[in-house]
Formats: sequence, structure tokens, C-alpha cells
Amino acid sequence: MSRITSIEIDDTDLPVPTPEIAQERAVAVFDLLEDNSFAILRDGAPAGPYALHLGIRDRRLAMDLTTEGGTPAGELHLSLGPFRQVVKDYWQICEAYFDAVKKLPPSQIEAIDMARRGIHNEGARILQERLEGKAAVDTDTARRLFTLICVLHFGG
Repeated sequence: MSRITSIEIDDTDLPVPTPEIAQERAVAVFDLLEDNSFAILRDGAPAGPYALHLGIRDRRLAMDLTTEGGTPAGELHLSLGPFRQVVKDYWQICEAYFDAVKKLPPSQIEAIDMARRGIHNEGARILQERLEGKAAVDTDTARRLFTLICVLHFGG
């Protein structure tokens, strides 16, 4: 399957991220570039690997893809509506997790982290559903892309 080999995130109109959000973004980008599976399903779309430009345009998630050589490979635009509640839940549980790391024992941190992973998995599932018929992504790739959606959604 094809893959993403570079990511550019358009955050020009977003507020400066908190250190925790910047860390979430950096980890998601690093993990995504290390291991991902992404294929455009449109007939005639050039094969990857792809460069991904990710941003929010007109209150929609915009995923612009080019080949490594710069040939346009496709644009995917997804409504952010289906993500709103799970993104809100994700940031609430992340806030609890960030606070817990500072003052709670490991057993309580682990319980919060398990809840965070569950919400994260739900966001990944929604993303895979929204991409159905447009692009094929595995679960780990969807999870990492969902984190980047959350980062963009936080400021948007």
C-alpha cells in the first residue's frame, strides 16, 4: 500500500498551541511518518508515496495530496461535524491526563490513559468511515491523523 512521507500542517490562522498540544502534534507527526498506510482509492490517482498538506478550509478538513515529485494526487475534504463531539471528549480527557501526570499515582494515570485511548480509537473509527471509498488507511494511521485533526480543531 502507499504511504505518506511528508506532512505540512497549515496552522496559520490558529492560536499558538500550548506545550501539551505542541507535544501531541509532534508525536503524531513523528509516529505517522515512521509507520503509516495511506492509499487514494480514486481511479487514475497516482500511486504514492504522498506528501500531505493538512488544514481547515471553510470549516472543513482539507487533505491535499501530491506525489513526492509534486504531481497533484488528490484533494479530500471532510466535514468536521462528525468529529466535533469526539474531539471535544478527547481534549477533555487529555486535559485530565495532563493534570494527572503532574500529581496522581501511576495507577490513576493509567486509568485515565485507557479512557483516552478509547476516545482516540473512536475518533480513528470515524475518520476511517469518512474516508471510505476515498482513501484506505489502517487503524494506526487513522489514530495519528485523528490526533492531527484534534490539533487543528483545537484552534479552529
